[in-house]
Order: sequence, then C-alpha cells, then structure tokens
Amino acid sequence: MFTFQDPGRLIDRDLELVLAEKRPGNAFLNYVPTYRFKMVQARQGKEMGAIDLRIGNTPHIVMYSGHIGYSVLSPFRGHHYAARSVLLLLPLARSHGLDPLWITCNPDNFASRRTCELAGFTFVEIVDLPPDTDMYLDGERQKCRYRRMLSHSTNHHNNGHNPI
Repeated sequence: MFTFQDPGRLIDRDLELVLAEKRPGNAFLNYVPTYRFKMVQARQGKEMGAIDLRIGNTPHIVMYSGHIGYSVLSPFRGHHYAARSVLLLLPLARSHGLDPLWITCNPDNFASRRTCELAGFTFVEIVDLPPDTDMYLDGERQKCRYRRMLSHSTNHHNNGHNPI
C-alpha cells in the first residue's frame, strides 16, 4: 500500500512548489502514484508552471516517461525554474526510495535537455518509443534518457542557496 508523504515547504528564493494534487496509482492503467506541484512565484503567488514526481519504477517510467515531468509557462522561461524545481524534489524522491531518478525529454527539446544537465542529471541514451505508447500515438518517436543517482547526491533543498 502506497502512502503519500508531506513534502514540507519547497522553496528556493523566488520559486516555491505548491502541492496541487496527489494522484493515486492505477495498476490497470499502468499509472504510478504521482505528486503534482504548481511552480509559483514565492511572493506574488503567480503560477509559473507545473512539475510532477511519479513514484514507481515501471519499465515505462524508467525507459520513456521518467520520474519527473515539468513545464514552464512561456513568460517565465529562461530563469531555470524547471531545474530548480527538480532540485527541490530530490529529497522527496529519495524518501520514496527512487534511486536512480530518471527524466526523459524529446531529443529536439534543448531547453529540457539543459534543465536535466543543470539539475545534475547525466545523459544516458536516446531510445525509440514503442508504437503502442501514448507518446508515440501523439507523434513523438524518441526520448533522451537522463539519470541522477540520489544515494550520493548532495542535499540542495530548502536552503535558498541553489547554484542555479
């Protein structure tokens, strides 16, 4: 039985992650439990994007969708909010035993690839998507896979001093 945890306050300077939803897993649909956070401006509370943390190590998560998915709204891009958000989620991922942690992105999404690098992830490979996946049916064909080992990571959360 899966138990969601209290992530505590997740803040880095002008960025705060606010828990918006906890989605239970559904084995029949191959969904894993997921935390969904809004990226908000810490002072104004304006939403800047979203980030999900998926708790599970199914083949689909590890190979194609990753443990973390994020999006930053257009007016807020270029400030490394996605990479900083990923760093804020590392302690929660570690507490759920996710090690290594995987992020995937499309090969031509250079901003997302840079996000992975800034958050300390290492490029592993580009894989072809199986034709029976939702992503393939949406027109995607490949994913870059990035990995970060958490057992030896430094703890960057909640101190307001991320180097990004």
